[in-house]
Amino acid sequence: MIIDCDSCAVRGDACRDCVVGVFLGVPGSVSERDVEPNLPSGARAVQLDAPEHRALDVLADQGLVPRLRLVAMEPRSTSPISSNGDGFSDVG
Repeated sequence: MIIDCDSCAVRGDACRDCVVGVFLGVPGSVSERDVEPNLPSGARAVQLDAPEHRALDVLADQGLVPRLRLVAMEPRSTSPISSNGDGFSDVG
């Protein structure tokens, strides 16, 4: 599992109640930055393997750390849609 704060849909609203903030510190909200909102903030990504993820679940179940609050954003489609409405574009 890869946790990337820049791709979290609830970033800012849920950061203070997320376990990632326990380990890495709470990243600044998008509104706190003076940069383009589509650029990465520099917040670190975390990669957890299955045993680490289970361990965090156990710690959260016991109330020792907050739960992971990551909500992944929907991926944006970058392919153009054709004018005939079939969902395909003419490549040439």
